[in-house]
Amino acid sequence: MVQDKRSVLVVDDEPKVLHHIKTILEKDSYKVEVASSGDEAVWRVAAGYSPELLLLDITMPVMDGNQTLETLRRSGLLCPVAMMSSKTEIQGLVRSMQLGARDCLLKPFTESDLLSLIDRLQAEISTSLPAPTPEPIEALAPQSSELPGTGRHVGNVVELPNGLFMVCSSPAMQKVTWQAATVAEADIPVLLLGETGTGKDVLAAFIHTRSLRADKPFLKVNCAAVPGDLLESELFGYEAGAFTGATKAKPGKFEQCNGGTIFLDEIGEMPSALQAKLLQVLQDREYSRLGARSLTKVDVRVISATNINIQEAITSKKLRSDLYYRLNGLSLRLPPLRDRREEIPVLLREFVRRNAAEHSGVRPLITPRLMEACLSYSWPGNARELQHFVNRYLVLADEESAIADIASGESHTEISKGLKSISRAVKYDAEMVAIAEALRQTKGKRKAAASLLQISYKALLYKMRQFDVPLPHASARN
Repeated sequence: MVQDKRSVLVVDDEPKVLHHIKTILEKDSYKVEVASSGDEAVWRVAAGYSPELLLLDITMPVMDGNQTLETLRRSGLLCPVAMMSSKTEIQGLVRSMQLGARDCLLKPFTESDLLSLIDRLQAEISTSLPAPTPEPIEALAPQSSELPGTGRHVGNVVELPNGLFMVCSSPAMQKVTWQAATVAEADIPVLLLGETGTGKDVLAAFIHTRSLRADKPFLKVNCAAVPGDLLESELFGYEAGAFTGATKAKPGKFEQCNGGTIFLDEIGEMPSALQAKLLQVLQDREYSRLGARSLTKVDVRVISATNINIQEAITSKKLRSDLYYRLNGLSLRLPPLRDRREEIPVLLREFVRRNAAEHSGVRPLITPRLMEACLSYSWPGNARELQHFVNRYLVLADEESAIADIASGESHTEISKGLKSISRAVKYDAEMVAIAEALRQTKGKRKAAASLLQISYKALLYKMRQFDVPLPHASARN
């Protein structure tokens, strides 16, 4: 059903901008009022005018856009708000998000950009997020909606390349997603913070797909999964003869994703000597391969992530303060799953739908009793732990066992039978470290590494691809 056109208040101190927006929107049958200052907008609302949509410039004299928004919110105006800004006003936009702005129109903009923005705001008026209820997962019917700036998605699920997806049905995640969509176009370093399993890798992929580098490579390196003596060559490559067994030159990850984005996960685990080299790349956009006499120039956006306490890491010299300030063009913190429980039903539905084919192919019913148990549990391992719980449930199809796992806090344990030398209580990420260490001990002989880890050769190859674990130098490919 076609929605009625809404009334729009446009606030900007540039007359040409006001006239341009008013002309476009009135041509599309919107009811438009304009104000040339924040003071005028506040006066109009105080006099009784109540717009259904608000478009607000962030940079204005006397009362800027954020001051205006804060004043209007305090007066009781609750309509959807979008800010107009340039790409240099990222910090101001973060404050706008905190005040409740839901979208952003970057200047200069096209007519299509403006109308798409207004359509998204208009859709929000009739879109509400119901509180989760413990009901069968099949009863959670997907509903189409449009999250600002993310493209098509279903049921507040944003689809990303390589089978990744992101759920944005909670106010906390909608805020983070909008912040990420805003900073994506600014082409500055981004530091992602949050507990293990909250989805920092997924958010990094989302930022890349929303950036101007979206058609270029996106590569992930887990700094904790690669031994320190291998990480430098993995990132920066090496020349032939750089070390024993280096028979030919190999480009590193930075060179492979030139023009694109590199995601450095667990950045706090990077050796301090290597942190200095990374700092050089961020400052000068150049580095030298191992064994090289010349510099390699690169244009790569860096997104990094960590779950450590930043201040403690800097104080203990584990993380260089100058590197931190370079990485932290803008930081985004992902909330833990316990703070966005309304997303648990959606995550359950998606994990069941996407993973069922890998197991029995049958989608077991999430009963009200099981849903209630999932909603009540704190999920210390966050979305990753929930995914493992679903995988176990898909294999066993035993509701009583699943509920017992939740009750005992053991749902975070792995369902695979591999890596017998690792306790079931060890965190998921420990597998990556164990595999890298086994490959180092066996000098890259994968069959020997599989035997050492007590898993099948096929399972080792799968996990190496899954974790992007490289072979050590001078390795034999067998």
